[in-house]
Amino acid sequence: MKEFITDLHFHSKYSRAVSPKMDLEHFYQWGLKKGLNLLGTSDFTHPQWFSELKKKLVRQKNGFYRLKNTDQEIYFVPSAEISCIYKKNGQGRRIHILIIAPDLETVKKINVQLGWIGNLKSDGRPILGCEAKEMAKIALKASKKCLVIPAHIWTPWFSLFGSRSGFDRLEECFEEYSNKIYAIETGLSSDPPMNWRLKQLDKKAIVSFSDAHSPNNLGREATVFALKNPSYEKLFKAIKNNQIAYTIEFFPQEGKYHWDGHRKCQVRLSPQETKKNKGLCPKCGRKVTVGVMNRVDELADRKENYQALSRPPFKSLVPLKQIISQVLGIGPKTKGVADEYENLIKQGKNEFNVLLNLKIEKIEKISTSKIAQGIKRIREKKLNIKPGFDGQYGKVKVFADKKEASIGQESLF
Repeated sequence: MKEFITDLHFHSKYSRAVSPKMDLEHFYQWGLKKGLNLLGTSDFTHPQWFSELKKKLVRQKNGFYRLKNTDQEIYFVPSAEISCIYKKNGQGRRIHILIIAPDLETVKKINVQLGWIGNLKSDGRPILGCEAKEMAKIALKASKKCLVIPAHIWTPWFSLFGSRSGFDRLEECFEEYSNKIYAIETGLSSDPPMNWRLKQLDKKAIVSFSDAHSPNNLGREATVFALKNPSYEKLFKAIKNNQIAYTIEFFPQEGKYHWDGHRKCQVRLSPQETKKNKGLCPKCGRKVTVGVMNRVDELADRKENYQALSRPPFKSLVPLKQIISQVLGIGPKTKGVADEYENLIKQGKNEFNVLLNLKIEKIEKISTSKIAQGIKRIREKKLNIKPGFDGQYGKVKVFADKKEASIGQESLF
């Protein structure tokens, strides 16, 4: 069996607040650098992007697609995230849904149906006045081989279990289609153990993807399968039957909504502190944004640190460029960081191989001892992290030296 590393959720250049470099050519280029084997197409609902997909992708015997005029085995599969905004049971709901389709013919059927509901040209991630269960119905009517996955299920504003607009139970959202929802996506602010605490998710696969808006963020979260001769059919069955090798995760504290807080006042609160303050900001007295950890505590029927022995394992990482940035003491977008990153990728095969597999002694030889030690500390989870809150990314320190710059996703923006 060979590891098959996938990132099936991110966005194209046709989505808001997304890099203009988010096109198929850059997906392919960065997929190689990261060590990804299968990428989503993203945004298949957008008419212009869908036209590009039809022109540039070639169907393969295994059911996946390849980019024309490329020689490396990086595959693509049709995918899109859709924002469902509607009212149900007397409350406004904002749920993001990831759809993975078996082929572009199925996508065409889905797009026809969605085009009757709203304007697909307005954004790569369309906002539609459609119930999540209706979205599942449309996708599954187009093909029973579609995968319908609630995206980043804990994000406060736009998710299945979000504190501001979600539900308490998956069945309340999807009703008769609940048994067709085979997986949920963790999102950056949660990891598998947090989701293991909910008995209602016991039969659902837990997947992780990047939700990237720029090429260098591809693979910051990913899902790994052990597949011999990978195909769409095998991918579908693996997710349906919860046969995942492992997931690659953000440290959830680094996510933008891990803890509660009020960004305007720069107030970060643990769930316990929020309860003590009766849900109000201690500076201005307004309601704080309730984060992922607090919401998990609210819905969980198992204690914190519950270990699900039958669940697939996971590995938590910090992106390689951020490690280099901290060690060199310069910004992640500088030439010095880019040069050292390219050196490590060239000699270490790809980013995942460097971060997960390469021996520390080997990294010392091809790079520096400090970068090698930084990667070692990440593998051992010896980090100092200030949790993210209210839309602000958390900050990670790989080394304890206070003089060294902290690293975190917010440094990339």
